[in-house]
Amino acid sequence: MLSYDELMEIHARVRFKHDETGRLITGPLLFIGTTGKGIVERYHQTLDKDITNELKRFVKNSSWLDNPNKVNMVKMIEILNKERPVERVYAGPVYVFDDVQGKPTEAVRITHENIELLEQHFSDYIEDVDVGQPVFAVVRDRVAVSLCCSAVQTSIGAEASLRTAKDYRGRAYALDVTTAWAAEIQQQGRIALFSTAWNNMSSQAIARKLELKQYGVELELR
Repeated sequence: MLSYDELMEIHARVRFKHDETGRLITGPLLFIGTTGKGIVERYHQTLDKDITNELKRFVKNSSWLDNPNKVNMVKMIEILNKERPVERVYAGPVYVFDDVQGKPTEAVRITHENIELLEQHFSDYIEDVDVGQPVFAVVRDRVAVSLCCSAVQTSIGAEASLRTAKDYRGRAYALDVTTAWAAEIQQQGRIALFSTAWNNMSSQAIARKLELKQYGVELELR
């Protein structure tokens, strides 16, 4: 079993590209992942060295584990604002799937052979089918009504992206299609991950129904 800290490291590597020194090439100016036992921190490679060092000192001296609610978010933003304005703050829980291999679902794998199933509700995703593999859908009347794919992925892990057509929500299709996606990722020997924002109550509800294990919380300053 991987530790929560190891899972957070995998999450960061899956979400963002890194340079050879561990700095972010893509993603936020500052990423902090807390697990209750440790933290994973990442700084964007474009940040000034003095700004990065000041942030590192602040992060090191903050109460991420003992009392995370008292960490001075404003101070971090003030430090970053010395170089460029922070335009977005994102935070939310991060989860990992337990082993779901072998669980029955009605979802079908979406490939170029049946890509027409996406045309009615998910036509905007058709061009991304290759990038998001594996892609699964729940199909009703020859139309995909719920879709789960890989939002980002590496050889180690992948993170789920879930969409359900408006008129088909609340029917447990999201649970079915997400389980199919996670089972395929796990069959490939990779880690199946899921994350969302604190204000996305519907995604958090899906995580609870799927009985996903929350291993930490992420914070991004962009």
